[in-house]
Amino acid sequence: MRENDEVDKVIEQWRRERSDLDLWPVEVLARVTRFAAIMNRSFDEVFARHDLRNGEFDVLAAIRRSGPPYVVTPSALSEQLMLSRAGMTNRLDRLDRAGLIHRRLDPEDRRSFLVTLTDKGMATVDAAMSDHAANEAALLSGLSQRQQHQLDDAMYTLLQAVRKRDI
Repeated sequence: MRENDEVDKVIEQWRRERSDLDLWPVEVLARVTRFAAIMNRSFDEVFARHDLRNGEFDVLAAIRRSGPPYVVTPSALSEQLMLSRAGMTNRLDRLDRAGLIHRRLDPEDRRSFLVTLTDKGMATVDAAMSDHAANEAALLSGLSQRQQHQLDDAMYTLLQAVRKRDI
């Protein structure tokens, strides 16, 4: 039998006050929310060790994943990361000032820029990704491999269902 946690205490209070409600979804998603908060804090700590914010890591990682020659347009980054052009410009400005990326005019479209990783940017994103992957493994280490796969399957199914509903 498992011990009661903070969520159990909250649900117990709600059951006392609103016994007419089905609180199972609240219970499940309260745990998801709590885990997400812990996860996000741990991400912030990992990226801070590399002088990055989470969003800056996302940009560097997107460029790195693009493969050689690691050149991406700001508009492609905005689309991939679901970020406004203004938001992307702010992130690119910070990364440029930090010497992690280089922007140059696109020779095929003088209205656009190309973004590339500098050597420092490549080293930073690779080191941050190594630490990030280890951190994520640690976050999931409380589950068996089988449970991790079940969680992945359940989250995939849930995300697909939510996407279909929002169409």
